[in-house]
This record gives sequence, structure tokens and C-alpha cells, in this order.
Amino acid sequence: MRLSTLAATLVLVAASGSAALAGPTEDLAKSRIAAIAGGNLATVTAAYGPAATLHWVGGPLDGTYSQPGKIKEVWSKFFAAQGAQKATIATAVEAANPKGGTVTADVTFSGKNAVKVRYVLLYRDGKLVDEIWQVNPAATY
Repeated sequence: MRLSTLAATLVLVAASGSAALAGPTEDLAKSRIAAIAGGNLATVTAAYGPAATLHWVGGPLDGTYSQPGKIKEVWSKFFAAQGAQKATIATAVEAANPKGGTVTADVTFSGKNAVKVRYVLLYRDGKLVDEIWQVNPAATY
């Protein structure tokens, strides 16, 4: 009896480390990536907390934005420049605890251009509070 309980516990522990089991923060990040690919400005901007900051590193939109109007403007420019697009997530890794969660993802947004990014999202209480959009043109994913 003890052996079967131990075996079942080991199976559950192994499964919990599986990439197929996304946590709530990773789910938020993946939904966000889909909204960005879909050009859904209202959904993208609604995800931010009241004092959020977007760090866009590289490319024509390079800069740090912390005012809601400026963040909205940046995303509007990106959507206009890309047109219809799709997102392909090469990797996504979540780190979370009761205080918040961080997701790091390697993503290619394919529209008028292929934009490869290392995307880091920090969530607290379900809201995006810090975001790094690192343009990564040399990426091989």
C-alpha cells in the first residue's frame, strides 16, 4: 500500500513540473500575447495596473513608457506597423509566489515584419505592473 502511494505521489510531482501545466500568470501572459497578435488595443491596455511601466528595448519604439496614454500610443503604433499578425511562442517560463508572478517568453510576432522578442511580464494581483519587450532580431527560434 505504501509503495503505491509513493508511486502516485512521484507521478503527481513529476507531472506538476511539466511544461504542459501552465499557472495563472502564464495563462495571463499567453492571453496577452494572443491579444497583441490580434491587434486588440482595448484588451492589451486594460491589462495594466495603475502604475505600470513598459520598457520597449530596441527598434523604432525603443523607450520607457509609464503613462497610460503613452503606453496606448506605443501599442497603437506597433499594431499599425504590423497589420494582421500571428504570434508563435517558442518558450514560456513562469515563476510565481503569493506576491506575484513573472513570465519570460520568447515570441515571434509575424505580420508585415517578423518581430522576435524576449518578453518579460510581471503581474501582481492579476494586473500587469512591469513589462519588458526586448526586440531580439538575432534569435533563432
